[in-house]
Amino acid sequence: MTPTNPPTNRTDTTTRRKRVGSSGRGVPPVPEDKPRNLGDLRRFGYESTSVSEEIRRNACKRIAGGVALVDGVLGFDDTVLPQLENALLAGHDVIFLGERGQAKSRLIRSMVGLLDEWVPVIAGSEINDDPLNPVSKFGRVKVSEEGDDTPIEWLHRSERYGEKLATPDTSIADLIGEVDPIKIAEGRYLSDELALHYGLVPRTNRGIFAINELPDLAERIQVGLLNILEERDVQIRGHRIRLPLDVVLVATANPEDYTNRGRIITPLKDRFGAQIRTHYPLDVSTEVKIVRSEAEIPSDTLPITVPGYLEEVVAEISQIGRRSPRLNQRSGVSVRLSIANYETLVANALRRALRNKEPVVVPRVSDLAALVTSTQGKVEVEALEEGRETEVVADIVAAAVLGVFRRNVTLDDPAAVVACFEDGAVVHAGEDIAASEYMGVLKEMPALEGPVRDLAGPDATESPALLASALEFLLEGLHLTKRLNKESSGPRALYRGRK
Repeated sequence: MTPTNPPTNRTDTTTRRKRVGSSGRGVPPVPEDKPRNLGDLRRFGYESTSVSEEIRRNACKRIAGGVALVDGVLGFDDTVLPQLENALLAGHDVIFLGERGQAKSRLIRSMVGLLDEWVPVIAGSEINDDPLNPVSKFGRVKVSEEGDDTPIEWLHRSERYGEKLATPDTSIADLIGEVDPIKIAEGRYLSDELALHYGLVPRTNRGIFAINELPDLAERIQVGLLNILEERDVQIRGHRIRLPLDVVLVATANPEDYTNRGRIITPLKDRFGAQIRTHYPLDVSTEVKIVRSEAEIPSDTLPITVPGYLEEVVAEISQIGRRSPRLNQRSGVSVRLSIANYETLVANALRRALRNKEPVVVPRVSDLAALVTSTQGKVEVEALEEGRETEVVADIVAAAVLGVFRRNVTLDDPAAVVACFEDGAVVHAGEDIAASEYMGVLKEMPALEGPVRDLAGPDATESPALLASALEFLLEGLHLTKRLNKESSGPRALYRGRK
């Protein structure tokens, strides 16, 4: 009798459900020329290598070719990456120490690119058994029974990465495994290794396993993790099995947790051959590059242009925050602050452009007031400043504008610019003022036009929005350098002479 739903061939990539790698993206199809059974694999000349050797070999190729060791990480070329290169060439497990938002997880996930694109595994193996050297009972029995006909699957490198956020409720079952009650109900004995359901670490065999915030892992769980990584055996509910796993272990930790609380057991600390200290971007230009690459800007609305000086302001806010005694430096000031502030700046400018029926979106100084909401949730003020968060953020924003103004604006004749405000002349600014209204200010105060156009750049010749942004920045800089007075009322501001 023909079955209603005949089984499909597991090695047929046309009928298999589309696989998804650790990045969440679809895994590419297996090349047709890859061996499909153990006999073909041996004739193919495949040789097994450990994960650390594999990473070392591919790292050597990148270094020799002048190619970046990992992709998508900026600002670490002269600091973190050389240390990481040393660690990988030495075959060490690595722990990254750093505050939040220092690209630790991104560094680890990018290491997947150092693995070979494809490796063979025994079809159906839960722990990616090497066909030439199986370590699980399933793999050993399979090879023993089927020999050269043992079916082979090919695992893409994106599927060879495992990650776990260490939390107090993480269990041995999560990381190592547990007896599977369903398999027991099917008739297997507790003493049978095939009755186990493997955890995350064994399932990442022949790959990279990452533990985020390692100090938060309970000490008894750390002992179990050490056992499987160092002693190469597993004890689950009295059931002991030998599992010589091949796993490269990487972890992240906050320096305060790692060095002060001492919540990593000494034997596990000793497991890591390298401790690499990450850091925030060391300069504004690097932070701007990161923000440009990471910020999600609407592409389905009006055309958006963010002036370079306002990009610098966004980055400078974070840079100043990391030095400010008014903020809690133990919590850090993440690069995510710069990204969120950039997105908020653009969003507020977009909202203003839509309301004013403007054809393009160009942020201005008046949009910086919106950054209070995106900043307060990402920084912690010191105890003495509690209740004054808005004031602290406003002071940091003002300091950032002042610093960027001094770097970018040089007035040939500042007296002539300030003289425009004699006899009670004032300039109104704010998010409720259309860009076209600022053009009238430039006509009435010709001394402002030259500095404004220099700041706006050559592309601003026919762009009222760019000129309006440059004018607001110039006026704010003149106020912060104590050449003009400013009166603020909500989203509106009025600039006048000091006399």
